[in-house]
Amino acid sequence: MSASLVIERLSKTYPNGTRALDSISMVIPCGMYGLLGPNGAGKSTLMRTIATLQDPDSGSIHLGNLDVLKQKEDVRRLLGYLPQEFGVYPRVSAQDMLDHLAILKGIGDRRERRETVAAMLQRVNLYQYRRKALSGFSGGMKQRFGIAQALLANPQLVIVDEPTAGLDPGERNRFYNLLAEIGEQVIVILSTHIVQDVKELCTQMAIINEGRLLYAGSPQAAEDKLAGKVWQKSLSKQELAEHQQQFRVISTKLVAGRPLIHIVSDAPPGHGFEKVTPDLEDVFFAEILGVHRTPSLPA
Repeated sequence: MSASLVIERLSKTYPNGTRALDSISMVIPCGMYGLLGPNGAGKSTLMRTIATLQDPDSGSIHLGNLDVLKQKEDVRRLLGYLPQEFGVYPRVSAQDMLDHLAILKGIGDRRERRETVAAMLQRVNLYQYRRKALSGFSGGMKQRFGIAQALLANPQLVIVDEPTAGLDPGERNRFYNLLAEIGEQVIVILSTHIVQDVKELCTQMAIINEGRLLYAGSPQAAEDKLAGKVWQKSLSKQELAEHQQQFRVISTKLVAGRPLIHIVSDAPPGHGFEKVTPDLEDVFFAEILGVHRTPSLPA
């Protein structure tokens, strides 16, 4: 499938006044697409809207010739969705649950369904547990079952929302290898707050915060925007507050008990700072804090 997902001026405000989406427009092509943002940024609202689970106040979404907001049943036949939390029938086995979901996905032939379910359980490394009740699954096993149900019936649009919660490093790598494999032919939207996941997996990405689109493009282009503008310094805890007042500090982390700060500045800031090569985490914080366009020097 070569069709793109085109989102135009999508807005959503909840009854409590929270503006979850603020006139967002973006084009998501075939392949792995990363959606970055802090908790509460609007990522899940956008995912649920694309997945036809809720309606926006205004705007449009098109998948090729399909109007996503009006042709929901057609979209659902092409959709694989793994939300942050998904419910299952706890006493049902993985095999029987997947068989039931395959029927709902339109796989009516019993033999085809049996072969599809077996192949999918093999693919996510759950075949040996196929007769085990889902209530006995660990968090990582439940997540792998979640991606199995999302990939049933060869979806053309796959949405995964914060998918690696509860996975150990080995499971996380297998999960992402699987996503990268299917992402060669279909649209895969990976919504996460883990910057490194996007850097390693996605050719295109977007950053949203407070319902607004801050950046859309490739991770490399985002890093290139900050080239030569990011500086770091290790300092004492007592110096931290003063530096936060003087400079555009985009991140602070403790290294060997001392704060290590990153700042954005067009010109060398002096004061013991050293230039560093920006990474996607620098981009993320700079975009969220809005300092990338107005780098500053101390007064």
